[in-house]
Amino acid sequence: MSPDKNHLRIDQLAETLDAEARKSYPPVHLWDPANVGEIDIRIAADGTWYHEGDPILRPALVRLFSTVLRKDDDGRHYLVTPAERLAIEVDVAPLYVSEMYREGEGDDQTLFFRTHTGDVAPLDEAHPLRVPVDPGTGEPTPLVLVRDRLEGLLARSVFYDLVDIAEEREIDGVAVQGVMSAGRFHVIGRSDGRPLD
Repeated sequence: MSPDKNHLRIDQLAETLDAEARKSYPPVHLWDPANVGEIDIRIAADGTWYHEGDPILRPALVRLFSTVLRKDDDGRHYLVTPAERLAIEVDVAPLYVSEMYREGEGDDQTLFFRTHTGDVAPLDEAHPLRVPVDPGTGEPTPLVLVRDRLEGLLARSVFYDLVDIAEEREIDGVAVQGVMSAGRFHVIGRSDGRPLD
């Protein structure tokens, strides 16, 4: 079924989702609703959610919507209920990492990232970090896999905190910067600032 513009009101969608997402993450990966459409929701690079061009100012509503986010094989992001799958626009990443903290020290430490919608993910093998660099501007885009296929963009301040605790190592003859977390060395980038191959 091809996506059609969906004119469902945002308050109706919130009411439907509230019943599904009251306690934990709903099993959106299991749902295959027949009704597929779009809703005029956009997640900006700074994590702000917009509906029809206006910011959604209720944090509880944003948190609610974030629990039913899914990224499908087509690369698009959707809000999913058992009855509907509604495509939304995402500028960079669907989640926004606003905090980092660590437990332990040195090689035994584990870093944790918290999104502004309440997700918490450790930096580990199941939640890898990747930092693509824009070839034109040289700007890094630090992303961590938070849950399922949903990545979180690290806030600039969080990325700076991560870089502050980074150490240099040589891997395959290349000097890189990275951090230890959950028993692994996670590469942030090359020490010379060039993109990783």
